Amino acid sequence: MPPVLSLDIGGTKLAAGVVTGDGLIHGWQLAPTHREEGPRAVLTRLFDLGRKAIAEAGLPEVAAVGISCGGPLNTVTGVLECPPHLPGWVDIPICALATEAYGLPAVLENDATAAALGEFRYGAGRGTSTMLYLTISTGVGGGSVIGGRLHRGAAGNGGELGHVMVRPGGRRCSCGRMGCLEAYASGTSIAERAWEALAAGRTSSLSAIERPTAEDVSRAAEAGDPLAVEIWDETTWALGSALTDLVNAFEPELVVLGGGVTRSGSRLLDPVAAAVARDAMPPAARSARIELATLGAGVCVVGAGAVAHDLVTGAAR
Repeated sequence: MPPVLSLDIGGTKLAAGVVTGDGLIHGWQLAPTHREEGPRAVLTRLFDLGRKAIAEAGLPEVAAVGISCGGPLNTVTGVLECPPHLPGWVDIPICALATEAYGLPAVLENDATAAALGEFRYGAGRGTSTMLYLTISTGVGGGSVIGGRLHRGAAGNGGELGHVMVRPGGRRCSCGRMGCLEAYASGTSIAERAWEALAAGRTSSLSAIERPTAEDVSRAAEAGDPLAVEIWDETTWALGSALTDLVNAFEPELVVLGGGVTRSGSRLLDPVAAAVARDAMPPAARSARIELATLGAGVCVVGAGAVAHDLVTGAAR
């Protein structure tokens, strides 16, 4: 399997690396996105980052470029349509631009879908056939592998597991609906609920922190702070409820949880796994393991590399 260049476009950071057939990243590079500068400046920086990754990897010539980014996007045409984390990025032909920059074929994938493929092929999901992946970070994204094949959906944006409804008429989600999982389980929501409670006069050890984060809430909950425990319990309830529905629908062998919020480890995993074991239909509950992701911060780069490897081997066939 020849090495491929992998690029990840986030709202706050850009990442690049050369990914080999064993899923390892070589020449790893990171840089701030500075999305306020607009697509032209950001893409110039991204493609330069890719060139640095190739130079530092020191491997044989790369065969293709894999790109991961949040949607909406079109994986067939290779166009970023209007990703909300990149304001002003409308109908950007990212694959054509990458091909122009590197002289290589390029492929685009939703970042959470790419991460799902990365974990399935090289991480926690190795050896499984049906696996769900959720990234719980600024938002909540997801992806699924069904019968050993990545599920992309009819338009290439399938796997929006963060927009499963957990509380109809509840908190407003970034998608505009009320009561989605993302509105309760994302790091953004955890922090917002803490800010709102403190602004309403609730007393808490969090009051000593100017702008508490999800990580602050997690630590305070572990220490027994009543407000933090309340927020954390609502978070794990929402995630457990959504996963119960997803496990019932897909009956996966494994559900993998990744993203920054999962750094809380067992404080998140244990109550969520217990909820699924208790509430899912018995055959599905017995089949599904709930585990944390293993690929860490490089998961989207690894996943985009896996997509690029598929492009190369598909072309060869």
